[in-house]
Amino acid sequence: MNFSFSFKIHDAVQNLPDDWDILATKNIFLSKDYLKILESAAPENMSCRYISLFENERIIGIAVSQFLDLSQIPSFGERDNCLRTKIRNIVFKRFGSKVLIIGNNMLTGQNGILLDENASITTVLKLLKQATEALEKQYKKQGKNPHLTIFKDYSETEINYFDSPEFDSFYRFSTQPNMIFDIKNSWSSFDDYITDKTKKYRDQYKRARKKASEITKQKMSLEEIQKHSKRIHKLYLNVAKKAAFNTFYLDENHFEIFKKNLKDRFLFYGYFEDDKLIGFNTLIKNGSDIDTYFLGYDENCQKEKMLYLNMLYDMIGYSINKKYSRIIFARTALEIKSSVGAKAENMYGLMKHNNPFLNLFVSKTFHYFEPKLEWKERNPFK
Repeated sequence: MNFSFSFKIHDAVQNLPDDWDILATKNIFLSKDYLKILESAAPENMSCRYISLFENERIIGIAVSQFLDLSQIPSFGERDNCLRTKIRNIVFKRFGSKVLIIGNNMLTGQNGILLDENASITTVLKLLKQATEALEKQYKKQGKNPHLTIFKDYSETEINYFDSPEFDSFYRFSTQPNMIFDIKNSWSSFDDYITDKTKKYRDQYKRARKKASEITKQKMSLEEIQKHSKRIHKLYLNVAKKAAFNTFYLDENHFEIFKKNLKDRFLFYGYFEDDKLIGFNTLIKNGSDIDTYFLGYDENCQKEKMLYLNMLYDMIGYSINKKYSRIIFARTALEIKSSVGAKAENMYGLMKHNNPFLNLFVSKTFHYFEPKLEWKERNPFK
C-alpha cells in the first residue's frame, strides 16, 4: 500500500475536520470546545491557526498554533525596571515582536500537539515542520512575517523526538519548569495531606489559615463573575503586570466567556473580605488532571493574609477530595509551590529566528534575555 502524507491549515474552529476530536479527547486544551472558546476569548494581539496531519485519509496528528504580535503590548512587564530589561524590550520590539508558536502560550506544558499512538513520531514531526513552513508563508503574505518560530513546552523525553535534520536550525532551550503536584493514593482527604507534612510545614499551614480567618471563599457563578468583572480584571492586571515578561494581556470578558462555555469544567473562586473581592483563582478540569489557570489578588491583602498560599492549599484540598491524580501548577512562584509539595518538571522548546544571520546569534543571546532563575526546592513531607 502506498502511503501519502498531507496536512491542512485551518483558520477557524468551524473548519476543523469531523474526526479532530478523536485525538483531542486526550486533552481538553486541544478539543473543539476549548478552541472555540479560545477563538472568542483570545488576547487582542493573538491569532490562532490549527493544523491537521493525515496519512492517506486518516488523521494522525493535530496541532494548535498562535501568532503573537508583541508590538501591540504596552508593557512586557513592570517587575524589573533595569537596564537589561529596557534593552531586552527594545530588541524584542525590533527583531522579535512577531512570534509564531506551535503550542499554547496561555498554558504551561504540552498542550499544543497530539499524535495518533500508531503513527510514526518522526514522520509526523517532519510533516508538522512542513505545515509550519507553510504557515510562516501564509503570515508573510499577510505582511506579518514571523521573526521567531517556537515549538513550545516538551518534557525531557519529548524534546528528543526532534533530533532530526529538519530541526537542526532550531536552538533548543529550557525555561522555568512546570510545577506538578502528584496526589498520593493514600490521601483520601485533605487532612491526610496535612498529616503527611513535617512539623515545620504543618505550622506553615496553620499560620496561613489563621492569617486568612476573616476571608470568605466563594465559588462564583457566571452571573457573579459578570457582576464583578471590572474588579476581577483589575486584580488580574495587578498580578500580570508584575511578571518579568508578558506576551499578552487578557480582555475583561475573558473569564466570563470561559465560564459561559466550559460551565462546570471551569471553576472560578473568589476571596472576599468585608464583602469586597480581594482575590480570585481559576481551575480547569482536564481528564484526571486539574490545571491551574489565571489568578489575581490585591497585593496588600496577599502579603497580610498569605492569600496566595491559602489559594494553593484550597486547590490541593479540592483536587484531593474530588479524586484527581495531579494538579498542574504551571511555572512561576516555584519556591512557594514547592513548599506545598509540587515538583519541578523541566520544560524544553525549540526556537528559530527566520532571519538566517540573526539566527546564528539566538543561542548566544537567549540567556541574556532569559537569565537562569535561582530558587530553592522544598520538601514539605515527612
